[in-house]
Amino acid sequence: MLIIEIIIAIFLVAAFLHFKITKKNLNFKTTLLTDSLVASDEIKRTLAMGLYLRFRREDEKDIHAVDENVIFIKQDPITFETFIAEVFESARGGNTWVSPPSGDFGVDFEHNIGSNKYLGQVKCEKDDISFDPIAILHSNMVKQNAKGGYVITTSAFTKSAKQYAEGLDIELVDGMRLVELWLDGIKKDEKEIKSLYN
Repeated sequence: MLIIEIIIAIFLVAAFLHFKITKKNLNFKTTLLTDSLVASDEIKRTLAMGLYLRFRREDEKDIHAVDENVIFIKQDPITFETFIAEVFESARGGNTWVSPPSGDFGVDFEHNIGSNKYLGQVKCEKDDISFDPIAILHSNMVKQNAKGGYVITTSAFTKSAKQYAEGLDIELVDGMRLVELWLDGIKKDEKEIKSLYN
């Protein structure tokens, strides 16, 4: 009987030690994953802010205006429309056409994937976007019989904007999602380039 109790005690100690080691490893992996996700979100937020600073309209009186230098790229909001169209084309395929800067009635670019047309409106803003651009874009989607649309911003969307967009086939792309699409497009382009040399 004593031998059985000793064997059970050894088994319980071994199981306890295994549990502690496994828990420690799991906690370590969870901490690494959490830290990585937080860092990833910080990087996306920083890149979104960088896109805003790169393409925002500068006020001549602004003492904090960003000028192009050997590191910074400075472009105007009109160029932002072309940049976004290229991001969508790279990330999602198809082809894009950028509207002329004036008289576009709220459609900054068209994105054609097969026989489906999507309309996009671009906002280089630091403040959250309201529902107004969504309403304007939806009106254009109906007029042009578009399958869907995108409202893209360097910032985010108000709660009312998100509610308004529900059920309208309009994708709201905030600054972080925009960065993800940009990086996805770069990865896709890199794969295509690598395939040419293999």
